[in-house]
Amino acid sequence: MIALGGNAIKQWDQKGSAEEQLENLRRSCSHLMKIVKRGYHIAITHGNGPQVGALLTQQEESVREIPPQPLDVCDAMTQGQIGYMIQQTLVNELKDAGIHRDVVTLITQVIVDKKDPGFQNPTKPIGPFYSRLQKEREAPQRGPIPIRKHGS
Repeated sequence: MIALGGNAIKQWDQKGSAEEQLENLRRSCSHLMKIVKRGYHIAITHGNGPQVGALLTQQEESVREIPPQPLDVCDAMTQGQIGYMIQQTLVNELKDAGIHRDVVTLITQVIVDKKDPGFQNPTKPIGPFYSRLQKEREAPQRGPIPIRKHGS
């Protein structure tokens, strides 16, 4: 099991273009190939905080024209995006190395207990950071993006 953080895929000082993220994944996958060449089968998991934050910003900016999607849908969208990029990059690395292996991307879903104490003091931000002035000016215009319950 190998974990790639969302910040490893999109560096803090990058805009988050597809090209930037693919280049970061090329570097990561070239290191992963050392493990694969030793005969190991790997499973890769990844974060997506910066990516889902960017998608939520896009949702907010287009709300007058397109209804925003809820957080769980945005999360699945960015899981698929990153999974596709990892899969594409790893398949290319495998092909270049003459290794024939299937690479599969899965979208996951986790059910979290609403009584989890972590909800009392959240520490993992997503989306952009606002100054106090921006918050006071924009908060009345922005409603929260809804989070749907499992199965709804």
